Amino acid sequence: MHKLHKWPSEYDALPRYEKAFVIAAVQIKRDADEESEKEAKKGSKGKGRRKR
Repeated sequence: MHKLHKWPSEYDALPRYEKAFVIAAVQIKRDADEESEKEAKKGSKGKGRRKR
């Protein structure tokens, strides 16, 4: 909730459909962050080695 700049009490006051939207948005963001982290690790593995 901190990254959304919302207090827990503000979240609790939201209607049910808005809470569902917030949860879905957080899950999408988490998945995108995990994917970009995997790509960064994948791209950095081969650097620094010479190919013969």
